[in-house]
Amino acid sequence: MRSLILTGLALALTAPIVPGAQAPPSCTAAGDVRFVCGQQGPEDLVVIPGSQWVVASAMGGSGGLNLIRISDRSSVRAFPSDSAKARFDTKGYVGCAGPPDAAARAKFITHGLSLEPGKRSVHRLLAVTHGSRESIEVFELDAKPAVPVLTWIGCVVAPDPVGLNSVRWLPDGGFIATNFLARNVDAESRTKMLAGEKNGELWEWHVNTGWAKVPGSEAAGANGIEISEDGKTLYVAAWGSQSFFRLSRGAGSPKRDEIPLGFRVDNIRWAKDGSLLATGQGGTAPGSQTTNVVKIDPKTLAITEVLRRPDVNGYGAGTVAVEIDKDLWVGSFRGDRIAIFPVVK
Repeated sequence: MRSLILTGLALALTAPIVPGAQAPPSCTAAGDVRFVCGQQGPEDLVVIPGSQWVVASAMGGSGGLNLIRISDRSSVRAFPSDSAKARFDTKGYVGCAGPPDAAARAKFITHGLSLEPGKRSVHRLLAVTHGSRESIEVFELDAKPAVPVLTWIGCVVAPDPVGLNSVRWLPDGGFIATNFLARNVDAESRTKMLAGEKNGELWEWHVNTGWAKVPGSEAAGANGIEISEDGKTLYVAAWGSQSFFRLSRGAGSPKRDEIPLGFRVDNIRWAKDGSLLATGQGGTAPGSQTTNVVKIDPKTLAITEVLRRPDVNGYGAGTVAVEIDKDLWVGSFRGDRIAIFPVVK
């Protein structure tokens, strides 16, 4: 991974992280910061409801999906794995060629995640995947066994040249995804996005209608996404312009409100208090880079800083924060670890 955060993340879609030859730093705590090691670029995290497990994506190495047990921070590969299953829903995912083949499983680079809670501890997991196909891969996640089990059930391939980043489930089986950076674009296009020029947008998918652009969603590096409980409002991270916007969804002309955040905002997650946790990267020069987390009031768009920490012990470039007990677990698009910060009060 390149040393500059801005260059590294802009290239992540076309040049996945490869572990270096040097041994990783120690996994012991650095002051009040603890770590979950053994990861490969854990860019996104979701907490399995009603259980003691976290799902982590993997943008580096051979990729995959990892399960992390909260109690002891141990990690197990959930997909591809011997325990994983396949049950192709051909009606629900028309146009999918079938389960990932051997080549795709060997380099199963995963990015954004979204977990739809289900009944009786069986949930739906969506994963943005880069590799032999640019797609949303869909899994059933059964949390009843001692170690949760993933069953692949389908996929949705992105329209060319969309470069997927994040995804958010919809109750009817569809989803909304972000087009962060088109595949195979030139360096000039990346530079313009980094300078705040709009280059992508949100896309919505439903089995009966396929893909469609979301009106009013154009952004510079459209990244993380969340949605209101009633489905009428979208909350979007614009990484290139270092901003966040709220967008109405549904009938009528879209209403959009945008605010600057002052850092490269990456993923967005709902906090327990009803605010939105926005996480990203601050600074560019070596020694000045930080992981930033803020809370955003979804009604007023008021901002409260939660965390601003420099790189520490092999960890940096925070991308997502999830609340677990009184801690924040924060992922990264690079490296072998998740950081645990004791900041939630």
